[in-house]
Amino acid sequence: MTDHKWELITTASGELQADLIRNLLEAQEIKVFLSQEGAGRAVGLTLGPMGEVQVLVPENQSEAARQIVEDYYAGKFDPDEAEVPEEDPSHQG
Repeated sequence: MTDHKWELITTASGELQADLIRNLLEAQEIKVFLSQEGAGRAVGLTLGPMGEVQVLVPENQSEAARQIVEDYYAGKFDPDEAEVPEEDPSHQG
């Protein structure tokens, strides 16, 4: 895992959600390590404690990562929830 001191920032409910969070963080140049209980991964569990995936980042990037994850859970990355600027009526085409 390299020489970083890793910090847990969130626990995802399954690999799909963990991968989404990882991709979101990596897009912001934040390193990510995912950790899942070995038995849960081997059996393919996605629910309950054995389906949980821990999302860890280097300690020096944890504050930024937490803010991104908080924004994700608040729906700020949801295209249906994004603020769309109002059209200027003077620029009708």
